Amino acid sequence: MDSQKALTFINKLLANDKQVLNDLEQKLFLGMWEGEEYREIVNDGSYSEEYVRDVGAKLCKKITKHLGITVTKRNFKNPIKQGYQKYSEQASLSQEPIVEPNNPPLKDESHSANLLQQNYNPFIPQHGRIEDPQQLFGREREISRVFEVLNSNSSVALIGEEGIGKSSLLWVICQQAENYLQLPREPVFLDLNNGVHDEDEFYFALCDKIGIPESKGYRLTRNLQKKKVLLAIDNLGKLIENGFTRQVRDQLRGLAEGRDASLRLILAASEPLDKLFNDSQDNGKTSPLAGICQEEHIHPWDEGTMRAFITNHLANTSVSFTEDKIIQLIQESGGHPRKLMQLCYRTYSQYVESVR
Repeated sequence: MDSQKALTFINKLLANDKQVLNDLEQKLFLGMWEGEEYREIVNDGSYSEEYVRDVGAKLCKKITKHLGITVTKRNFKNPIKQGYQKYSEQASLSQEPIVEPNNPPLKDESHSANLLQQNYNPFIPQHGRIEDPQQLFGREREISRVFEVLNSNSSVALIGEEGIGKSSLLWVICQQAENYLQLPREPVFLDLNNGVHDEDEFYFALCDKIGIPESKGYRLTRNLQKKKVLLAIDNLGKLIENGFTRQVRDQLRGLAEGRDASLRLILAASEPLDKLFNDSQDNGKTSPLAGICQEEHIHPWDEGTMRAFITNHLANTSVSFTEDKIIQLIQESGGHPRKLMQLCYRTYSQYVESVR
């Protein structure tokens, strides 16, 4: 049994719970199968060794849970081989292969009935943020860097164009804060597009989310004295609209400065903060938030990530896309995750319709 066959088996097993391994997990799987050390598996400086070790440990726990056999890095191959043998024997009784190639299916009645019976398009959600960490794809490197910054007692600003996946990344970071923050903080997610139209509503929403009396200015500072919050603010550009002044950003900065600050910020914006807020340049002033936030630019996916995304989502289906179609999807999406998801959803749906 080689590493690729083992990986296919594990992905097939995990796909039943929609937990197919992401890029980093697959890289770690293949490396651990070959007996490599973590520093050898991921040696390009993309992730800290601590983060890689943590992902590797969780990967072993995930496989252990689904196999029912203890899997560790030291004893990685044998339990998986045992699990494969066990599931192969069970599958042979039902005459269903445990690992089958993802070849283009024949357009016959039995396949059509099976496909329609599944009635599941794997390319979801098409719109809005992803809220399940297992569904977030191709952003492991960004997540690692964000937590490195947060753990250095700095705040972060995610900068990227519309539809690049900032909201999903912001949400998932909040979900993973308990596991990766060295100093515990309560994650609070505040979307300024959700009914926040002026400063009064901002402070009301902020206090409501944190669970303190409605307040601002010194009263807000006092009410937060015993709190340690990771405040994630989505659609930060809302603060440039009428109804908001620089005072909001000045107070956020004051609450987020220092190692023991009440707030640690992670913000999502469409452009760098010193450009987003024009008044930051008035009378020699500097941007309050830009001064305390390290910017992490969220770029479009490269071709390798897009191909892996398509393969990953098709892993638990009997459908495959042709090479020509994959090239077309890559070119049309331009590396934008949301657009690629929508194009793939449409392509998958068209195939299902064609076999009805």
